[in-house]
Amino acid sequence: MKPCINVSKKKPLIIALEIILGLGYATVQAAPSAEQTEQVAQSEQIEQAQQGKQAKKKKGEAKPEKSEELEAVQVEEDGRGKNLIGIAGSASQGEVSQKQFEHRPFSRNGELIEVVPGAVATQHSGSGKANQYFLRGFNLDHGTDFTTYVDGIPMNMTTHAHGQGYMDINSIIPELVKKVEYGKGPYYAEVGDFSAAGYAKMFTVDKLDQGIAKFTAGSFDYYRTLVANSSKVGDGDLLYAGEFNLYNGVWQVPEDSKKFNGQMRYTLDRGDWGMSINGKAYTNSWTATNQIPQAAVDNGSIGLYGSMDPTDGGESNRYSVSSSFWNQGDNWKNDANVYALYTDLHLFSNFSGFTRGPEGDQILQSERRIQTGGHFEHTRYNKLFGFEMDNSIGLQFRNDQILDLGLYETQARQILNTVSKSNVGVTTVGTYFKNTTHWHDKVRTVAGLRGDFINNEVEVLDNKNHDPGISAANSGSRGKAMISPKLSLVVGPWYDTEYFFNVGYGYHSNDARGTTLQANPNDGSPVDAAAARIRPAAWSRGGEAGIRSNYIPGLSSTFALWWLESSQELVFVGDEGTTDVTGKSHRYGVEFTNYYKPFEWLTLDADFALTTAKYAADNTYIPNSVGRVVSTGATIEAPNGLFGTIRLRHFGRVYLGQDDNGTDQWSGDTNIVNLGAGYKQKQYKFEIDIFNILGSQSNDIAYAYGYEYPQGSAGSGILKHPVEPRMVRGTITVNF
Repeated sequence: MKPCINVSKKKPLIIALEIILGLGYATVQAAPSAEQTEQVAQSEQIEQAQQGKQAKKKKGEAKPEKSEELEAVQVEEDGRGKNLIGIAGSASQGEVSQKQFEHRPFSRNGELIEVVPGAVATQHSGSGKANQYFLRGFNLDHGTDFTTYVDGIPMNMTTHAHGQGYMDINSIIPELVKKVEYGKGPYYAEVGDFSAAGYAKMFTVDKLDQGIAKFTAGSFDYYRTLVANSSKVGDGDLLYAGEFNLYNGVWQVPEDSKKFNGQMRYTLDRGDWGMSINGKAYTNSWTATNQIPQAAVDNGSIGLYGSMDPTDGGESNRYSVSSSFWNQGDNWKNDANVYALYTDLHLFSNFSGFTRGPEGDQILQSERRIQTGGHFEHTRYNKLFGFEMDNSIGLQFRNDQILDLGLYETQARQILNTVSKSNVGVTTVGTYFKNTTHWHDKVRTVAGLRGDFINNEVEVLDNKNHDPGISAANSGSRGKAMISPKLSLVVGPWYDTEYFFNVGYGYHSNDARGTTLQANPNDGSPVDAAAARIRPAAWSRGGEAGIRSNYIPGLSSTFALWWLESSQELVFVGDEGTTDVTGKSHRYGVEFTNYYKPFEWLTLDADFALTTAKYAADNTYIPNSVGRVVSTGATIEAPNGLFGTIRLRHFGRVYLGQDDNGTDQWSGDTNIVNLGAGYKQKQYKFEIDIFNILGSQSNDIAYAYGYEYPQGSAGSGILKHPVEPRMVRGTITVNF
């Protein structure tokens, strides 16, 4: 049974809502039925509820009206256009499909995170390094409180050479991402470490309907080639792809980035069971241009796109293999995945000029890592005491062996001194239980209980004084066990609108080196008691009230009020080898998201997020938290093959700290407008993307701290990394 909506005349309320949303005034027609969405066995959160309803339907247990509701969900389009009424567990949970970002201009891979409403991805170094991420008042650094999975593999790195939770997604080929599922807040039982602000799960395609040969060339020596195809092998499908990317950039010191990505995936789907094997390879090398002092730009001693140290940069490699398996019956389902990967990184950075002396402040952060892990989940679809319920139990494990984890003082990439060098082992085990109960046609709950155990083993091999006593003092083992309850109440729908109430606990692990640290590795002095032997994890807790509405045909909107408290803002400072303790914090905000498809050829979206982040002790702002994020755009796809898109990306109200006079410093607003257009006919597609079409010179990111540049000119103030100037890129795609 397909839903039928007949709207002959707009109500004044609908017109008013459209004007308020800024989404235009258009005649609302009956929502056309889209193709039936693909049922993906690996989906663990949103689509699990849908699969549970299907299993119940097979047994004849579902009421007639619930069968009709299921069919209505099935005929909706995928991604942000999917009707998640009756499926999602919170207003801030959702899905974005390849269709939504197929024509979206991406200047770099990290911007894939920006498909999550309210998220920002910036850059303060070379494009081979993980981006800097911001969400819900968190300066996530490179991923500390937002976790991302790609085909079941966690991308965040614990006890990383550059920063805790380091999340580098340069190894993803965007054209092969089938969908991105996301959720914000600590309310989801199956997500553990690094997820206080939220999570994203990216899934790549199993097969391609047509092969892809794609070539892009653009400003500042940007070149990219992608070849991908899939073939039938036995009863399954073999997908294979390769990407090669060169880029010099606008910087006075050419970036000379050389990136390669390769992927092979074999998938077998036998209806009631299936499996896949995935192999990926990534390598990259680059020269970096880091943030520069605003005062040095103002006095002309350095150009806007200049560098304090032309030898900054790095190289990184990542190789992984993973496999997943699923099977299901009438009222049960199993999911399992295991993985193994090797990564390494050598990163040279000079963030402060010459405070150390004439040799400069450049450092080398390096590591080699072997990571193994897996995730197993069993779900039962039951009816108990007349109430329909889904019960899931899961087990997750992960082991990171981090070898030659080092911090060194360098000059022009030559090692001068060792600050610290360690071998570290981090083991995490998580288990969870999740229950979804339909108490009434209009009331359901999602209750979860999660338990996690972390064990750190730290062996310090060397320090700046080569003192075995300091190494022994900073070596050792630490463990911690945590229990995280979670609860969601969903009421409705009425008039295609649901209401959500969510609460939960979460956590992020801390750098293992900080959990055993007692002596400063630079001089052997005792570490302050507050920073010595910190806890292996910091808890967070939060709540949210939200609304999800599909009342206006073609328009999907969510509204959320949220609050989050973190027990400690603990940061291991990789540049110094010590831990910075900043205490408890509070964050709260409001989010409003809209996705509107008034016609088959027109798609509009507008997402708004306002956040306040303060320390609990003195109610001062937390530096580098982004207070305002706006992302909005329009996409037109004409029947004759022409298409075009325009997008505005805005973030602002970024507090940086206080200067020497106690005056608050702010980064200023950043507004970027990107334009894309093209023509697609049969197997050919031609497109052109213009980034930063208005030529903004705003900050991509800014900080406030002490520096010395040029040598002998000490200062304290704003250091910034500007957005890249107007760039043009043209692409030719041939399908075969």
